[in-house]
Amino acid sequence: MEVRNACACWLVLLFWVAVAATGVRCSKFDDLVQPSWATDHIIYEGELLKLKLDNSSGAGFASKSKYLYGKVTAELKLVEGDSAGTVTAFYMSSDGVTHNEFDFEFLGNRTGEPYLVQTNLYINGLGNREQRMDLWFDPTADFHAYSILWNPRQVVFLVDDTPVRVFSNKEKHGIAFPRDQPMGVYSSIWNADDWATEGGRVKTDWSHAPFLATFRSLRIDGCEWAPSADAAGGAAEVQRCSASEWGKEGRYWWKEKEMEALSLHQSHQLIWARANHMVYDYCNDPGRFPTQPPECGK
Repeated sequence: MEVRNACACWLVLLFWVAVAATGVRCSKFDDLVQPSWATDHIIYEGELLKLKLDNSSGAGFASKSKYLYGKVTAELKLVEGDSAGTVTAFYMSSDGVTHNEFDFEFLGNRTGEPYLVQTNLYINGLGNREQRMDLWFDPTADFHAYSILWNPRQVVFLVDDTPVRVFSNKEKHGIAFPRDQPMGVYSSIWNADDWATEGGRVKTDWSHAPFLATFRSLRIDGCEWAPSADAAGGAAEVQRCSASEWGKEGRYWWKEKEMEALSLHQSHQLIWARANHMVYDYCNDPGRFPTQPPECGK
C-alpha cells in the first residue's frame, strides 16, 4: 500500500512537471470559456485572466456553452491610463444574420477623461439601440461587476447590481423580443480608434501598449442549451428553458416572479443612473431617428 501511494504521488508530480514544461495553464475560467482568437494575447496570471491589445492584435474568449435565459456577471478592471481608441466588450450573442445580442462596450479615453459605457441590443439582426453612460467610479482602479439578466419578461444591464438599462418585453405592442435563440457569452478587446473616442478624433497611442483588460471572475447562471439540439430539437429546448422553474441546472431563479420587473428600489436606482450619468440615448436622437423607434414610446 505504501509503495502504491508513493508511485501515485510521483505520477501526480510528474504530470505537473510536464504541464509546467509544456506551458499549459489551468485556470478557474477554463470550465466556462475558451480563447476565441489570438490565444497568444490571452494571459493567465494567478487567479486573473487578461486580454491584451497591442499593434499586432487584440484578443477574445467565448463560453463553451450557449444559454437561453439567465444572468451573466463579469468582475472586470478596465485598461488603465491612456486607453483612447480601445474598446473592451462583454456581451451575449446568438449566431447568424438574424442574431440577438446584448452588449456592454467600454470605450477607452485619454488619461483623466471618463470611460464611456455603451450598451446595445440586436434583435433578429437589427441593432442601432445604443445608449452611453459615464460611471460613478473609476473602472480602471478596481474590479467592478457588470451583469446582463435575461428572462422572458426583460433584459437588464447592471453595474455593481445597479440597473442602468432595461429592455422590457413589449410583444403585445408588436415589438420583437429575444426569446428563442441560445446565446453564448463573449469578451474581446480591439482597436476601434475610427469611432470609439470622441467619434474617432482621438487615435490609439501605441506607445502605451500593451493595453490590458483584467477579469477576476466570471459567473454564468442560465439554462444551458443542449449542444446536440438540431432544428427540431431546438423547439424542445426553448420549451424546457422557457416553461419550467426547474431544470437540469437546478432552480431557474432568473425567471421567478420577482425577476419579471425591477423592484421599487431598483427602479429608483435606474432613474438615478439615467438622470446623472446618461450622455446619449438613441431614443432621443431625431437626427438618426426622425420617427422615434417604437420601443421607445411604449
